[in-house]
Amino acid sequence: MTLLDHPDARTFILHWGEMGTQWGVNRSVGQVHGLLYLSDRPLPADSIVDALGLARSNVSTALKELQSYGIVRRVHVEGDRRDHFVAETDSWEIMLRIVAERKRREIDPTIALLNELSSRLATDKGAPPHLRERVLAMYDFIGALGTWYEQMRVLPKPTLVALMKLGGKIARFLPGRRGD
Repeated sequence: MTLLDHPDARTFILHWGEMGTQWGVNRSVGQVHGLLYLSDRPLPADSIVDALGLARSNVSTALKELQSYGIVRRVHVEGDRRDHFVAETDSWEIMLRIVAERKRREIDPTIALLNELSSRLATDKGAPPHLRERVLAMYDFIGALGTWYEQMRVLPKPTLVALMKLGGKIARFLPGRRGD
């Protein structure tokens, strides 16, 4: 019996592919990650192609994308000349790596652009005041988000887990605020 013979494994992999499209990646990327995440051994690309019924080019592209996020890595299996692939299985590590890469790809360029626009608008006397205010407000917000991320990413995982479990109750520790 193979992993994909189990209906729950198939359901997970198909759902992971669908969720991938919601998270901004190709369905194939999500399915390849789902398969590798559930696999108990490294898989060569041709086995991934066969298991998922995807084109070889889709699997190659997916593997490159997943490697760029740092959540899949290439490994060598003794006695086999093919490259094999394994997924990170620590959920926290997966999340942290994805967030770091998305910040690098999406947030950092946005902060740089907003900084540039804010600087230009500060001296542009012809700019409508509401344009200047809204760009500056977005720059402040996205900048604060980036700063918060940088502070959180260095915390040990147990601290992050504790913070997540606290949820909104963390407000109890802030002066003048009450948690529910």
